[in-house]
Amino acid sequence: MLVAERHQKIVKLVNERKSIRVTELSEIFSVTEETIRRDLEKLEKEHKLARSHGGAIYINSSDSMEQPYFEREIMNVNEKREIALRATKLIDEGDKVILDASSTAWYMAKSLPDIPLTVLTNSIKVAMELSNKKQVEVISTGGTLQPKSLSFTGPLAEASMDTYHVSKAFISCKGLHLRRGISDSNEQQARIKKKMIESADAVYLMLDYSKFGVQAFSHISSLDLIENIIIDSKVDGDTIRQLEEKTLNVIKV
Repeated sequence: MLVAERHQKIVKLVNERKSIRVTELSEIFSVTEETIRRDLEKLEKEHKLARSHGGAIYINSSDSMEQPYFEREIMNVNEKREIALRATKLIDEGDKVILDASSTAWYMAKSLPDIPLTVLTNSIKVAMELSNKKQVEVISTGGTLQPKSLSFTGPLAEASMDTYHVSKAFISCKGLHLRRGISDSNEQQARIKKKMIESADAVYLMLDYSKFGVQAFSHISSLDLIENIIIDSKVDGDTIRQLEEKTLNVIKV
């Protein structure tokens, strides 16, 4: 197979599956993992995909555009559910918490018990899910509706965050880079998530394996502002060691 043909097929696989690992691509094309890594590096420079820790992920035609909610909802579902279930166990009765507009936060909302809680969110999906739980008080940030992510952003949403203080914030993002910190594909989402971090005593970052090594369009914060990170079992030991060296409390599910 010619290199150009392999590259074309790699892009097609990434677009179809939304994410794929280097080891799997190596097996599919019967080439070394190092060859696949070089392929992914070239394809990333051509803006045809984004490299993640151990693989590659699908990107929109413009990385600064938000990915539609229905697309995020079906990516790495098992990993997100496991992370969400573990995060739910960190919430105590009477807590006041923030849930962002990520699909992982929505899985959290689905699994939360009906106990006395106050949840502040900019997500329509999270608010709707929690509306069925009688003991959970839901506060929406309000703001400008982002139709793709079904969330609120903008000056009104950011200003509402300034009026609240919570014990715990549970957020996700597009990517985590060990040196550059966490980032998102959309500037407005990055700004509201930064506000969420500032409003909480403790921050829990919820990330599946595909987000590591990724630097998205808009910077959210450095890792210095994050205390805890909840990850799935596919994140390798070397990455976990580097996270712990940055004094992060790593919770692996």
